[in-house]
Amino acid sequence: QLHLVESGGASVQAGGSLTLSCTVSGSITTPYYMAWWRLEPGKRRESERQAVATVTLNGTIVYRNSVKGRFAISRDKVKNTLHLQMQDLKPEDTAMYYCAAILEYGTWPYYWGQGTQVTVSS
Repeated sequence: QLHLVESGGASVQAGGSLTLSCTVSGSITTPYYMAWWRLEPGKRRESERQAVATVTLNGTIVYRNSVKGRFAISRDKVKNTLHLQMQDLKPEDTAMYYCAAILEYGTWPYYWGQGTQVTVSS
C-alpha cells in the first residue's frame, strides 16, 4: 500500500508561483509512475480529474499542453517525494491538485492523495 500526502496549495494572484509537494509512504513491489492530476472547479467526480504532469520510470516527463513551459515536475526516489513547481499561474489553473501513483503507464492512477487546493485570482 502507498499513502500519498500533498501540501503547498494556496491562493495566489495571476502570474504568481507555487510549489506543490507530495510525500509517499508505504511500499509496493511493483514499480510505479508518479503524476500530478487536477480537478477543476465545478467538477466532482474522480473520472473528471485531468493529468497535469507525469514522470515515467525512465524519467521521461509528459505535461498537459496548457501547462508546458510553466510547470515542472520532479521526483526524488530517495526521499520518496514528488514536486510540482508552478510559475506564471493563470486563473484557469485553479483546481484541486492530486498526487497520484500509476502502476502501468496509460492506466488510471491506482493511488491518490487527498488533494491540495490551488486558487489563482486575476
